[in-house]
Amino acid sequence: MRAALGRFCVRRAAASQREAPRRALFWLRLACRLAPGYADAYPALVHLSRALEDRWGAVEAARDAITRFPNNADAWMLLGEALQMVFRQDDALSAFEQALALEERADAAMAGGALYQRMGRFPEAAARFARAYAAGGGALALWNNAQALYDAGDHGAADDALNLWATQVPQGHERLAEARAELRAKAAARPQIE
Repeated sequence: MRAALGRFCVRRAAASQREAPRRALFWLRLACRLAPGYADAYPALVHLSRALEDRWGAVEAARDAITRFPNNADAWMLLGEALQMVFRQDDALSAFEQALALEERADAAMAGGALYQRMGRFPEAAARFARAYAAGGGALALWNNAQALYDAGDHGAADDALNLWATQVPQGHERLAEARAELRAKAAARPQIE
């Protein structure tokens, strides 16, 4: 019964979102309270709050999701994304790490790797990108892994990652010299964090 009511509220929110976004917020908040499990209501509430320039409201909604569903990796990913909107990078990283602790998933490892990379923590970034590749992250995870390894000063391991990347992309072996040059250029352009 609660699940059906929750779905009804989500449909009402979708119907009123364009003309009456505040009414849509009401329906989504109600749907979140009624939902027996983590569902579409929480992501919809976070995204609508962001669209309405209420980024802290988005964080509050995401925190409510992890309070209600602490063992749901999707809820932790939602919190990490919301925290990034308010520039709480350390807290976002913790949320992505919690999602990884609950479930091995490429998106959480990629998000964590990107944050580590922005912080200048290149060995940790490389480890997360390698983990993302192992979880199905594909060529993009390998590319980011190679960049982080290069930035960490492990050029041999970066070259190994690039060689593996070349097997994953069309004409990868022909593009290898260009890819190596791009890694060097990105590393040279990156501000040094001390």
